[in-house]
Order: sequence, then C-alpha cells, then structure tokens
Amino acid sequence: MQRNILIIGACGQIGTELTFTLREKHGSDIVIASDIREGNENLMDSGPFELLDATDYDALEEVVAYYEIDEVYLMAAMLSATAEKFPMRAWNLNMNSLFNVLNLAKEKKISKVFWPSSIAVFGPNTPTDHTPQNTIMEPSTVYGISKQSGERWCEYYHNKFGVDVRSVRYPGLISWKTMPGGGTTDYAVEIYHKALSDGAYTCFLNADTMLPMMFMDDAIRATMELMESDFDKIKIRSAYNLAAMSFTPAEVASSIASHIPQFKVNYEPDARQAIANSWPGSIDDSHAQKDWGWKAAFDLEKTTIEMLKNLK
Repeated sequence: MQRNILIIGACGQIGTELTFTLREKHGSDIVIASDIREGNENLMDSGPFELLDATDYDALEEVVAYYEIDEVYLMAAMLSATAEKFPMRAWNLNMNSLFNVLNLAKEKKISKVFWPSSIAVFGPNTPTDHTPQNTIMEPSTVYGISKQSGERWCEYYHNKFGVDVRSVRYPGLISWKTMPGGGTTDYAVEIYHKALSDGAYTCFLNADTMLPMMFMDDAIRATMELMESDFDKIKIRSAYNLAAMSFTPAEVASSIASHIPQFKVNYEPDARQAIANSWPGSIDDSHAQKDWGWKAAFDLEKTTIEMLKNLK
C-alpha cells in the first residue's frame, strides 16, 4: 500500500539525506520535501517540494491534506550551539512544530510520526559511561530542554491518544554530503574538510572530550528501520538511546593522520565545550537492539575512510 510521506526540515543535515534515501526507496513522487527555505539544486530537482513553516498549523494541515500524507518526519529544529544564542526562537520552533504534528496525528489526519531527540536530553548529573535508557536527565541547554520536553509530550500523546510516534536520541552525526547546522559535535565533520583543504584544523573542543558519534548512513538506516518496525515492537514512545561509536577530537585527528601524516590540530575550546561537558561519553542502546534489531555498521576507522574518500 502506498504511503505518502512528508519530510519537514528537508534541507537540514539529516533531512537532506533522509529525503534522498526515502525517495530512492519509495519513489520521488510520494516523498514530499518541505522547509522554510529552498534547498540545494539536487534536492529541489529530486521531487516535490513545499515552502513550509512548521510552526504554522494551518499551512501544515493544508500540505498534509493536499498530498494525502500518511507519515511525517519532523526534522526541523534549532540545534544546540545556535539555540543558546536565540533561546525563545529555538523553543518556539522546536516545540510548536512538534505540537502541530502531534495534533494532526491525534486528529487522525496522519498515521505515523518520526521526531528526532538527541543526547542533549542528558545533563551534567547523568552517568556519562554507557548512559542507560532510563536515567537522570537534567539538560542544561535550551536545545536539550526542548528535546526532553518533546520526549515527554510524545509519550503522553501515545499513551493518551494512541498516536504512533517514534523517536531516537541521535548522537553527533558525521556526513560528507551535507554540512552540519550549528551543533556541538560539528567539529567531527569540519575536521575532515579542513584536513583535506588546509592540512590543519583548530578544534573548538578539548582534545580529550569523549562524545557519542554516528556516521550518517547509520543514522538514516536507524530512522527508517524504526519507522518500518511493527507497531507492537516499539516499546519506548519517548525516544530510544542510539549508539555507534564514541571518540575524542584527538582520536579522530589520529585516525585522519594515519591517512594524511602531515595533518595538525590545535585546540581552542569555546562556549561549546561547556555543552559537551554536560553530555555522555558513551551510550547504552541495548533497548533499540532488543526491540527492533538495531546494530551500527560504522566505527571510527570506517568513517574516516568514507569521509576522506568522498570529500576528495
């Protein structure tokens, strides 16, 4: 049976790649991309696109009705570092867009929702090593607060109204196809670009800052596998922990240097260091493994090979 899909925030780092992958799998005409601004030429040429402000309920409802949308992937968000500069704008975008989509699902105008959470839901008092699925969550950033609130609302709408909403807590994401959008883990993409263009990089985090990371192909696959899983298999309706690898800036620099021996890194931590300090170093994703069979495919070395090969 054909399922019409709407991607909100299709021009962002994850949204762009998710759009291409879903179109490849299901056909371009049934995957509708949307964002508040137009995307790159490849995205715009690959299928239907709507200019859409996700905080405008009426506009969203109109697009859903026009295309007879069944599933929504809500990828629009203001990320951690940017959100700290514009707290109210971040809160309004991150929360109102979610309410709009959850309310459409509650009214049975759409049947399934994907909304991404993040490791930003954790805080300085969370256990940092193999952070469990259920633990202390006291986020200290605007982004983290909005994501933790979103998790609670997703679970509430599922329990109260039967909404089929699904979520994962993304770690830092690494991609060669798209640039990151103002997050605390952006260094892990920038460092590969700079290694090839300049042979040197100035990192905004300390050399020994351990953070959970994931290659974008794994993140897209996890998203689609979660959405394609049977309704009964999804036991967690807030957001699943998701893991692939954990590394420090020094470790990724060393991984790059094994391919580009002259590569040099300087460390000049900025405001993002405090955000990184409040996040876990590694994640326990055993619930995702058990419930819907999640397993990451990329480690650091495999990621470095892919990044350098494709960025060249």
